[in-house]
Amino acid sequence: MTEADKPERAGPAGRGRSELLALPNLLSISRILLTPVFVWMMIAGKPWEAFFVFLAAGATDALDGFAARRLRLKTSAGLWLDPAGDKVLLTAAFVTLSLPGLAQPNTLPLWLTAICVGRDLAIAAAALVIVLLRGMRTFKPVLAGKASTICQVLVLYVVLFFNAMGTSPAFLTWLFILTAALTLLSWVQYGIRGVALLRRTGQPGVE
Repeated sequence: MTEADKPERAGPAGRGRSELLALPNLLSISRILLTPVFVWMMIAGKPWEAFFVFLAAGATDALDGFAARRLRLKTSAGLWLDPAGDKVLLTAAFVTLSLPGLAQPNTLPLWLTAICVGRDLAIAAAALVIVLLRGMRTFKPVLAGKASTICQVLVLYVVLFFNAMGTSPAFLTWLFILTAALTLLSWVQYGIRGVALLRRTGQPGVE
């Protein structure tokens, strides 16, 4: 077999493109691209359209996880694209729904947005430090973290839905408090885990 007949191997750039074009990663990218559409619908005063765009973006989160697991399409790019898509969408939703000029009749309290967005920023900063100092690339979520994320998504769906309906249910205040409590608890749990990881000696294995 001559050199010309040998199969061509994909270089790093080729592998990067093929990873990026994997179905789960395309779904994560679509979630990021839907975020400015959602924000525009909020600014334009179209609550039902904003609700359905957010619903569609949320659906991509479930679909990319399903595709990655069932179709065995997990990639290194997906480890970062999936959470990045989540955080970009959730942060945009929390910020816009905290502005009285954009979110009526129900506006998220600023303290709730500060807790939820602040926690994600703190976790991202801590993860970067751990990656640089310990070489880790993946981190197992804590139970309170999963519960708080579910609550955060739920509160956003509920507020968007009732804003589109033009009503203000009394239970929203309790949902805000529950979401804040779980988010603070997860913040503490992630903090404890982060300190434990930084105190390890040697090179740990990937979790």
